[in-house]
Amino acid sequence: MKEIEVYKHIVQYYETDMMGFVHHSNYIRWMEESRVDYLRQINIDYTRLEKDGIVSPTVEVNCRYRKSTTFQDVVFITVTMSEFKGVKLKFAYVMKNADGDVVAEASSVHCFIDKVGRPIRLAKEYPEYYSIIMDNIVQESDSK
Repeated sequence: MKEIEVYKHIVQYYETDMMGFVHHSNYIRWMEESRVDYLRQINIDYTRLEKDGIVSPTVEVNCRYRKSTTFQDVVFITVTMSEFKGVKLKFAYVMKNADGDVVAEASSVHCFIDKVGRPIRLAKEYPEYYSIIMDNIVQESDSK
């Protein structure tokens, strides 16, 4: 398994609400930013996926907010792939502030489809991607 750099996000002013806290929807955006970065690090670049005719839409998102973040806070996001059943891939996210406090725990599920919407079985149709995913899966019990 490849060593993955933790994703770092600095909270921008526009991400905050009138109370000065980050609006909850931005955590979902950070999940996408960190997931795309994670996949790039393990050699599954989104641009390459799309050139190969693969689309990977989000089919489920969950986020549990633990602690507020505000403008200019630094949020470190650890991403792992926690489950893969051939077509659907689950990611787990742990977001921490600069003090190491967990600010959010989240997950997202994505599938692999072709450009007309048919499911793709990576093991059969794209074994290189399948192998990379399987080499990087971290079972949720392994990450604790």
